[in-house]
Amino acid sequence: MIRVHLPAHLRTIAHIDGEVELELDGAVTQRALLDALEERYPMLRGTIREHGTGKRRAFVRFFACEEDLSHEEPDAPLPAPVVAGTEPFLVMGAMAGG
Repeated sequence: MIRVHLPAHLRTIAHIDGEVELELDGAVTQRALLDALEERYPMLRGTIREHGTGKRRAFVRFFACEEDLSHEEPDAPLPAPVVAGTEPFLVMGAMAGG
């Protein structure tokens, strides 16, 4: 089971209380994980990735195993602890301004 932690505003939109657990078939990549998340929670489409391009939205960041995965290729494998379910995949909103 892949564990996904979403920020509070996305949990509210999707009516989720706590962490999301997803089971993926095949390679566990950012694209596969986000496809599965959006399939289960269609109201999240366009909130994490752009509708037309599927690219990560500008103020969204991905983290796992204390690493920023935001600029990794969408089809790169996720870290083994995420695949094993021992570490969550974190979706976070970035801060801007001063």
